[in-house]
Amino acid sequence: MSLVRAVLALLLLMAAGCGGWPLLQQTAAPRETVVTPVLSTPTPATPVAAPQPVTLRVWLPPQFDPHAAGAAAALLQARLEQFAARQRGVKIEVRVKALEGPGGLLDSLSAASAAAPLALPDLVALPRPLLEAAALKGLLYPYDTLSSSLDELDWYDYARQLGRLQNSTFGLPFAGDALVLVYRPAAIAEAPRDWAAALTITQTLAFPAADEQALFTLALYQSAGGATVDEQGRPLLDAIVLTQVLTFYQKAEQSGLIPYWLTQYTSNDQVWELYQQGKVNLTAAWASRYLGQAAQLPDSAATLLPTADGVPYSLATGWAWALAAPDAERRALATQLAEFLTDSQFLANWTATAGYLPPRSSALAAWPESSLRSLTSQWVLSARLYPTSDVLASLGTPLKQATIQVLKQQSEPLDAAQEAADYLAAP
Repeated sequence: MSLVRAVLALLLLMAAGCGGWPLLQQTAAPRETVVTPVLSTPTPATPVAAPQPVTLRVWLPPQFDPHAAGAAAALLQARLEQFAARQRGVKIEVRVKALEGPGGLLDSLSAASAAAPLALPDLVALPRPLLEAAALKGLLYPYDTLSSSLDELDWYDYARQLGRLQNSTFGLPFAGDALVLVYRPAAIAEAPRDWAAALTITQTLAFPAADEQALFTLALYQSAGGATVDEQGRPLLDAIVLTQVLTFYQKAEQSGLIPYWLTQYTSNDQVWELYQQGKVNLTAAWASRYLGQAAQLPDSAATLLPTADGVPYSLATGWAWALAAPDAERRALATQLAEFLTDSQFLANWTATAGYLPPRSSALAAWPESSLRSLTSQWVLSARLYPTSDVLASLGTPLKQATIQVLKQQSEPLDAAQEAADYLAAP
């Protein structure tokens, strides 16, 4: 029996050794995984299209022609070329248009808008009156969603007003101007700051007394605090303030400061010719005329217009870049060009060379240190934009008539002033 048990035990051991249950847990050797690379044909990259060439059309009046002779024209041409070089595929085409009349800037804008919109300029240089007219006719597009440049703090007040119309920005100003006084120190030792001092001068103060817009009279009227519109925005003349101006004219005619024969002149060009010919030694003139010719006028100086109380005041206007292209993408590119052309450093060089008032304080600060820079700072700080074209058109006739009547001794100041005020109040 014991023998049988022994045999059974031996058989069990042999079975286990031949692959039965494992006596020790074994660790399997790691298996090597071979990855066979799959070759595929790469997808070709989408070709990048070359930028389509764009020609930006710029319209300018003759005085700003970049191809004209002179340093200011060369500066503008170089600036345009610099912009084109920075923009791939952009060319700039400049066309010179007359300022007014048939074929002029406004006339051409109107004609192209109606008959050939694709021929419209992308950027056009306009004086404030034409900027207003073009915007009101729907010929211009605002910068409102394209540029916030005019919101920057260094624009002078007159320039900010110049570029805006009906709460929208229609222009980026690049040149300013103001009505000032030019005189010969050899004949007038000290320029008059107020009306009382002016009456003591034994010289003629020349201005176009028959000017259709009566800008000189308007400047004196506004400097004395006279309003030009009422609360509803309608043209207005304050008879009391206008009487003060006309009373000054009456005394000035009697003293010889403002003789009656000035009523034969209708433009600043005419009285400037009188000054150049040496027939008068004191005249009202645009600042640009003096700044642009200062080197040729070594015997002359300039200052602010005399005011009732001597407080500085300048009646100002100016020029701005406006958008006229119907295509939104072209307008965006034209906006970049307008901002490039109104950069402070460029405006500093260009306005100082061209003889215009800078629209930005940072531009004037970069002018070369000189007496002209000091003088110009007085003008721009006291500059006030003259009324809108429609208001100016309404004020011009009564102001001109009142001026002529008093200088020719046809009416007393009070009567002439009241007549002018009534003229505007009439239905």
